[in-house]
Amino acid sequence: MAYFDVGTTGQGAGARPQVTPLHKHRKQSFSDFGAKKVSHDTHSVIYYEGDTARRLYELASGSVMLFKLLPDGRRQVVEVLQPGDIFGLAGGDEYDCTAETLTEAEMHEIDLRQVEQSTELQSTLTKCLTNQMRVLHEHAVLLGRKSAVERVASFLMHLVPDRGGLGCVGPDVEEQDGHDLQLHMTRQEIADYLGLTIETVSRVVSDLKRRNVIRVDKADRIHINKVCGLCQMTGMH
Repeated sequence: MAYFDVGTTGQGAGARPQVTPLHKHRKQSFSDFGAKKVSHDTHSVIYYEGDTARRLYELASGSVMLFKLLPDGRRQVVEVLQPGDIFGLAGGDEYDCTAETLTEAEMHEIDLRQVEQSTELQSTLTKCLTNQMRVLHEHAVLLGRKSAVERVASFLMHLVPDRGGLGCVGPDVEEQDGHDLQLHMTRQEIADYLGLTIETVSRVVSDLKRRNVIRVDKADRIHINKVCGLCQMTGMH
């Protein structure tokens, strides 16, 4: 099975470069409120779109994708979550998307009724929503205005810790600007996230390889030869 990336094996693994993880904005975690910790295997459905919304979740480890299905079976991955992110927020009585693990994952779950009784927890969720809106705005720009190459480049750059976007620190050593990524999403899942076909994703990956921007070492690993070079392909320069 062909994979594409949501993990990193380089220094600072697990951090988000262009969007600060939600836990960096909060002083407290769900565990501080007595939340139950649960574990899920890879590709386990946590809840389906349309299920009654009873719990909120904070991802402790692993990765989770949120997606919606159209009546004809087409899928749009709307968000890829990393440790520290909160999900399960519903505007009504039902979840508006499906949550599925991409890897083995641990998470804290908390009853929605507890949220109604805790001003501290409500404050935590307000910060979560503020950051989540920023993430969704960035994704809307990606889907609405960026080319296929810019979408794939942007996706990869979001996975390189402390690089890309405003305030990018640049490479420690100009001649050593490579970065290794471990792949957990299939190309089909990435295509569904970027609003592309799997054929287009494969074509872009092949083009990036041909241009010596990336190197695919194994089915589940990719090496960025020069991070700055990839960043310049995101459409944000």
